[in-house]
Amino acid sequence: MSLVGVTRIAEGEKNEDGAKNGDRQLCPLASGVRGFAKIVAPGTEKSVPIFRGVVNSRISAMGLQAIMSAMGPVAELHLHLEGSVEVETFLELDPALTREEIARATAYIDFEGFIQSYIWVNKKLQSPGHYALAARRLFERLAAEGVVYAEVTISAGVILWKQQDFLPIYEAVQREACLSKIRVRWILDATRQFGVHAAKPVFDLAAELVNQGVVAIGLGGFEGGGPARWYADLFKEARDRGLRLVCHAGETTDAGSVWEALEIGAERIGHGIRAIDDPLLVAHLKEKNIPLEICITSNVRTGAVGSMKDHPVRRLYDAGVPIILNTDDPALFGCTLTSEYEVARREFGFTEEEIEGLVRNSFSFAFDGGR
Repeated sequence: MSLVGVTRIAEGEKNEDGAKNGDRQLCPLASGVRGFAKIVAPGTEKSVPIFRGVVNSRISAMGLQAIMSAMGPVAELHLHLEGSVEVETFLELDPALTREEIARATAYIDFEGFIQSYIWVNKKLQSPGHYALAARRLFERLAAEGVVYAEVTISAGVILWKQQDFLPIYEAVQREACLSKIRVRWILDATRQFGVHAAKPVFDLAAELVNQGVVAIGLGGFEGGGPARWYADLFKEARDRGLRLVCHAGETTDAGSVWEALEIGAERIGHGIRAIDDPLLVAHLKEKNIPLEICITSNVRTGAVGSMKDHPVRRLYDAGVPIILNTDDPALFGCTLTSEYEVARREFGFTEEEIEGLVRNSFSFAFDGGR
């Protein structure tokens, strides 16, 4: 199952955005050159406030702009496409929806409630065109923030669970990636509680697309419902097929989940905040230079930590664990990448020099993020 006919409209003629294009050529995804890719598939208690745009209303628009300008180019590595769909995009997708309906469907008080909101969002993405619009709006927002490289996770496991054809959806979002001002790479996400049998097609799709924009395979969903060790053989096979390996772990369970993710070969850990409870694990992450993809606002909103002050990001950093700041599901958590850096500065005392180091981490731990 492979995609063929990947072409790019290069300089000369006009594309649909009015840009000049010309002779068609292969869209060289691995080198980061952008353009219009055409990919042909053969056989074809209280509710947590959300959709607020930034995590804290005290951060002014001018303040955000100043922070972003000072930071310069930045990358984001832990970002779910489906969790980025804003109210305005929903209204574009389905004008019959109301803001009140969207707010009700995306309100939650804990991680399980968040997952139900995430499922609702996924069910509203009913066609390749819907996914394309979600991707386009995400890339526009990232570019406006100064993001120049992003590794975006797409919930391939959920798409297959919805009994949708993945390849046309991937064609649609990859076309938007090639049109975008930023460099985009994709991580396909298997849903761990669905089991190994359901995950196998996701791993196969990722391997088939490894030279067409996909850089990695990951595991998401309920940690307790699908231990990482179940996927050891699939992870080994994926690495042999050229994929990089990531895994959500230590978000809502414990440090043992992080150890399991490392044992099956994960190169980056999604969240990993419970590593702080295991001094040996902290020392291992530091020694092996294994980064945690930290998503502060996400962890507060889902209840993975009791409050902002309880978040271990500062302690992990001070212990020498490499960290990268990310938004996770920015629309569902009401945050931006800029606001995550501002939270690190304001709530956890990160200095300008330390923030510059975090920005460097966002490139140095990327799978294809050479500046």
